[in-house]
Amino acid sequence: MNRLSLTLSRGVAQVTGAALGPYQSAVIRIGFAGTWLLFLLREFPHREELYGPSGPWGWNLAKQLTADNHAFSALLWSDGRLWFEICYALAVLASAALVLGWHTRTSSVLFMMGVLSLQNRSVFVGDGGDNVLHLMSIYLVFTRCGQVWSLDARRAAQADAARARGERVPADLVGPVLWAVLGLALGTATLTGRFDNNGWQMPVLLWTVWAGHALRWAAERWTARRDPRLLLDVVANVLHNAALVVIMAEACLIYATAGWYKVQGSRWQDGTAVYYPLHLDYFSPWPGLADLMSSSGTIMMIVAYGTVMAQVAFPFTLFNRRVKNVLLVVMMAEHAVIAVVLGLPFFSLAMIAADAVFLPTSFLRRIGGLAARARGRLARGAGRAVPAPRPTEKSTADHVGFTA
Repeated sequence: MNRLSLTLSRGVAQVTGAALGPYQSAVIRIGFAGTWLLFLLREFPHREELYGPSGPWGWNLAKQLTADNHAFSALLWSDGRLWFEICYALAVLASAALVLGWHTRTSSVLFMMGVLSLQNRSVFVGDGGDNVLHLMSIYLVFTRCGQVWSLDARRAAQADAARARGERVPADLVGPVLWAVLGLALGTATLTGRFDNNGWQMPVLLWTVWAGHALRWAAERWTARRDPRLLLDVVANVLHNAALVVIMAEACLIYATAGWYKVQGSRWQDGTAVYYPLHLDYFSPWPGLADLMSSSGTIMMIVAYGTVMAQVAFPFTLFNRRVKNVLLVVMMAEHAVIAVVLGLPFFSLAMIAADAVFLPTSFLRRIGGLAARARGRLARGAGRAVPAPRPTEKSTADHVGFTA
């Protein structure tokens, strides 16, 4: 009984005492935001046909649909072209800010609003990766995804170094100003009835997130006692860790359902399912490569059966780190092949970003070290002095199964 109590107390201390998986949350932040940013830039010349006034799915049709399903889309607040251009530009800027980790609290909320606004405006645009981005953009709001590999982390490190030297650290005014502007926009939208067709879930979510971050900022600066700040830290850690678990569960659910549905298909059972997409014009950007791959029936059967087995087995491999890491490499390689052979780069990037939440902490730290050294060499080549990266303490995630 004492052993059980000790185990439970340690588990509660880990969940509440730290935001676990800082490197995993950072890599999925960069992965999902980068995927969406690349998509928006790639489709910039066609943005009006996809999501704007010139699209076949008109504003009135989208308005009728969201009135039934209560989906959120800021693009439906006005049918003007100027409003559409503003929303699209903000979506691009929010994605770029989230990739860089610049004021991640605000940029993650704006990123979510941009993803939902554009995707719910034209629900028939997408290749499967849009569904993953749709869900993950909501989950990212609850994560502390700027702890490492971000401008926020760099600013915090510089502030700590300045305090260690006894220097005065100027208060960050950009974050509060951005948050105040976001609150003003939410207040205006609420008072003018812009959320009327979106149900109560989205405005409650946005206002709760906004109020929580505003309370945390106020407690950090205006509260003399540490109790409120410690309590808010515990709440933020619990939300972060819960969101990370949900992201992992979502990835497992995607693979499990895809695999078990494939098992029921006759084309997957006889091993010919992969052959047919390779010969569809829409999915054949490289016809010669598709013909080369499909020239062997044995290869097609191995790929079909291997895909089903890998997807069905993936959730169970999480209980064995080595097997999980091997299968993770296989899944990422498969998505890379899909991106090239079937011409679905953004779907593949979204799935690779979802897979990245399972990458070992030691591997991610090694990649970060290589990137830092490469950046140092480039800076030295440009004639600039670069400060050595601050050593990072071993992540708490190392104790809960993130490592190799």
